[in-house]
Amino acid sequence: MKKSFLDLVLPRVRSIQLLLIVILLPGLPTVARADGGGTISGTVKDPSGAVIPKAAITAINSDTGVQRLVATNDSGVYSFPDLPVGSYNLDVTAAGFRPYRRASIKIDVNSALLVDAVLEVGESQEAITVEESPVQAETASTQLGDVVTSENVAALPLNGRSYTDLLALQPGVTPVTTITPLTVQGLGQSVFSPSGGLNPGTISINGQRESANGYLVNGADAEETGSLTAAVIPNLDSIAEFRILSDNFDAGYGKYTGGQINVITKSGTNQFHGDAFEFLRNTDLDARNYFSPTRATYIQNQFGGTVGGPIVRNKIFFFSDYQGSRQIQGTDTGLVSVPTMADRTGNLLDQADSLTGTVSMVSGPDSIANQLAQRLGYPVSGGEQYYFPGCTSATCVFPGAVIPKSAWSAPALALLQYIPAPNYQGQQFTTSAFNQILRDDKIGERVDANTRWGTIFGYFSLDNYTLNNPYPTAQGGANVPGFNGLYTGRAQLIDL
Repeated sequence: MKKSFLDLVLPRVRSIQLLLIVILLPGLPTVARADGGGTISGTVKDPSGAVIPKAAITAINSDTGVQRLVATNDSGVYSFPDLPVGSYNLDVTAAGFRPYRRASIKIDVNSALLVDAVLEVGESQEAITVEESPVQAETASTQLGDVVTSENVAALPLNGRSYTDLLALQPGVTPVTTITPLTVQGLGQSVFSPSGGLNPGTISINGQRESANGYLVNGADAEETGSLTAAVIPNLDSIAEFRILSDNFDAGYGKYTGGQINVITKSGTNQFHGDAFEFLRNTDLDARNYFSPTRATYIQNQFGGTVGGPIVRNKIFFFSDYQGSRQIQGTDTGLVSVPTMADRTGNLLDQADSLTGTVSMVSGPDSIANQLAQRLGYPVSGGEQYYFPGCTSATCVFPGAVIPKSAWSAPALALLQYIPAPNYQGQQFTTSAFNQILRDDKIGERVDANTRWGTIFGYFSLDNYTLNNPYPTAQGGANVPGFNGLYTGRAQLIDL
């Protein structure tokens, strides 16, 4: 009998999740932990406008069945300060009043909703249900920022599968940076590319510096320390939604003068769900770069999947994800000026204008004039010109603008073998034959538990990459092959 993807992986995943719970739960804090969700608050009144104290308010997550219970205070006010992202039904009950339900309330990351309820006098079995509008206005918070959901992400083409490529969709965000992109940290301000080559999120929000933004994943700091750009880029299929708070955000984010980007990953539900994906790009489908004489190799393969569901229904849930990226990219050098074939023999007639000046007048056995005379085999005197048209060995140092190899320095002779010969118009070199090779693997593991202490969760993310760059940009850079830089990186995040 043919088995589906979930039939094959779920038995093994379930055993792994149970082991993970045993490891994680003893170390979890015994208090409710917010993970970057939202809040619901409001006032409960009767038809006359009088407040109803001690009314029972229950928020029920539609996907997990997890419930939160609070009561209104003497002013009829209630609040759920830290509800995880999801869809909720809000039940309100009070003695002598008909039950009231507000259905399909959508909680987004960093949202703050004001939901008031008016109870009618009547029997308890006569319930009133109000369906929430798909468009919900936030009237309890002044912070500005758009929410990008997993549905929005799935509908947009992303080369590289990085949510940071979508940050510029919001007004006030400029995807231009003055920070130098380096793979190895050097002097001055520079930035690492997460996962080996993804967009680090160097954006200017409302005119602020690119290093003035904060990045959170499930409520935990996830930025690179040096440049304050994104260090953790979760698997795109594992992201429930993310939000860019661009202005007037709460004091909890006060240390950032630019914007606040908060990513929330998916959690498991009472139903098992999973997917598998593979995206392929190869050289056969590409065209030649207009400015390159040959077509460079480009092979990119991104694959992985997600799986999530209950460990204990209505109590404990898991969500696991994996993504692998493999890329072989022929890096085009463009046109690079190199010594001509004549230059490589010492004949510098094509650049004789650079052979100006005269020999130093300093005398002695170690003087430049004495060293040149010993290497060239004819007299050289202080003040003598290096070259002028028509000169001879009796009137200039290098007649014919030719510098014999006997006068070359030892380092110059040794380095010449590493500089490629020109292959374009006699004085330029170009190639796309040398490949940049990237291998990146990332996993994410999230466990949510509904306990007597409240809703708690644990999240772990690990991203390892190896990048072999034929033209490393650090230590002065390289634009000719032969100076490969092998870089490795690891990003880890543990959030409890």
